[in-house]
Amino acid sequence: MYTVLVIDDSPSMRRIIKDMINSIDEFEVIADAYDAYDAREKIKEYEPDLVTIDINMPKMNGVTFLRNLMRLHPMPAVVISGESVRGNDIFDDGAVGFIPKPDSGESMAAFAKRIKESLLNLTFLLKRYTLKKPTPKKKVISKKHMDVERKIHPDEVIRSTPARSSFGAKKLIAIGSSTGGVESLLKVFKSLTNNLPPILITQHIPYGFSKSFADRLNDNSCLTVHEATDGMILEEGHAYLSPGNMHLTIEKVGSVYKTKLLDTVKVSHHRPSVDVMFRSINNVVGGGSTMAIMMTGMGDDGSIAMKELYDNGAYTIAQNEESCVVFGMPAKAIQKGAVKDIVHLNEIAQYIIDFSSGKKR
Repeated sequence: MYTVLVIDDSPSMRRIIKDMINSIDEFEVIADAYDAYDAREKIKEYEPDLVTIDINMPKMNGVTFLRNLMRLHPMPAVVISGESVRGNDIFDDGAVGFIPKPDSGESMAAFAKRIKESLLNLTFLLKRYTLKKPTPKKKVISKKHMDVERKIHPDEVIRSTPARSSFGAKKLIAIGSSTGGVESLLKVFKSLTNNLPPILITQHIPYGFSKSFADRLNDNSCLTVHEATDGMILEEGHAYLSPGNMHLTIEKVGSVYKTKLLDTVKVSHHRPSVDVMFRSINNVVGGGSTMAIMMTGMGDDGSIAMKELYDNGAYTIAQNEESCVVFGMPAKAIQKGAVKDIVHLNEIAQYIIDFSSGKKR
């Protein structure tokens, strides 16, 4: 059961949303709040798994509250608002979902259906990011769990069969990120030049938002950024973002490298998974021509395969604790001895440029 805090200044809308959410088997509204300050106290008291936020609220608007929430107490947040034009903006501010309030022509039954579909699509994220326990138990990967992962077909690159670097003079850059990654990646991409090796990105992101995020990166960067589709040739000056419901891997076809999307089981509790992407690169390209970057995020996805890349000669960096929204994934990679340099967010773009020109290795 996932607990929800509903935030809306309208008593009638709070009641409607509460009733709709409570009708979903896996969700329960444990409290509601009438403005941002009331919500702040309710979050401290109830520690919900998810909050819903209205944009038009007194004292502090929902966008400002969302930004503060992601900075001070990052957690899954869905905006339910009549301002549909703000959909992409609030995602960039850290929301994991956006549900427009019904217009005059929509029935309450249709609105309830949209809420149900949206929340059920987030259950995979909630399983991973629940904040009910302030100090999560250390994840233990059992032998049984590892065996299950290794039974997947080798073409799905879950097994580790490192290749020697076969890119020759060419290079490849891979970035993994999660909670806080949207804003952080935007900051990095704004400072990149357009003469870089291909960049692959796995960002934990709900299905339906990856295309708009890729477009946002493209609009704010000198690089050409794509939401990856199957069979795209990796080109210099281009970046490829994993879709929100597929693993992003690569394969060699003749003399070129192409994207290969996998609609398979979750790995490290995620699809897309950073571990899958990193391991694919290690298997197909090898470490000698690869730069792997671990950015802000909760959990440990990517740390195992990053260590394999590091051991195979890749240049690896992790975002430092000071500049992370959540110092989870970088911390796990550092603990495993998978990281050569620990870098502030403001410096990551320059490290990428330096690696591309041969100054970092």
